[in-house]
Amino acid sequence: MSDPSDPPDPSDPEYVCVGAIAGSFGVRGEVRLKSFCAIPDDIESYSPLTSADGAQSYPLVLTRPIKNGFAAHVGGVETKEEADALKGVQLYARRDQLPTLPDDEFYHADLIGLDVFDTGGTRLGQVKSVQNHGATDLLEIHGPGLRATVLLPFTRAAVPTVDLASGRIIADPPDGLF
Repeated sequence: MSDPSDPPDPSDPEYVCVGAIAGSFGVRGEVRLKSFCAIPDDIESYSPLTSADGAQSYPLVLTRPIKNGFAAHVGGVETKEEADALKGVQLYARRDQLPTLPDDEFYHADLIGLDVFDTGGTRLGQVKSVQNHGATDLLEIHGPGLRATVLLPFTRAAVPTVDLASGRIIADPPDGLF
């Protein structure tokens, strides 16, 4: 386990990206905050959060919900210009701060990079990202044999097995997807 004072590395399994700053909100130094947490306002309980490079720590307090996120105060940010300067900063929490998930739920960060195989053992590709456009999570799969990335529904029917220990997913994709 890494030391809490060690800087996070986005590929480090001890850290999980829980949100991002989307720019300023108003003129008093508040930021627009996107929460990637299942219960969005839980992000405040993981404060202080850390930047991806580990150079900065961001204590934050949510002030109110706004469209697509929250308005929040970040420690040390007093002006609109300082808040604008943080636009795009991804915020990380240590995994030991986050709730334990049930066996059939996963943090997106744990799925990215896993190899995807079909039920016959043929490698289909690797998970590039996890997306959600409203209905269900989609695994974006890329690989050398694919002309373009493929969006695989992350359902029990299409993805019957996720084996984090061996770094692989067994998929039963709908016909014609790959």
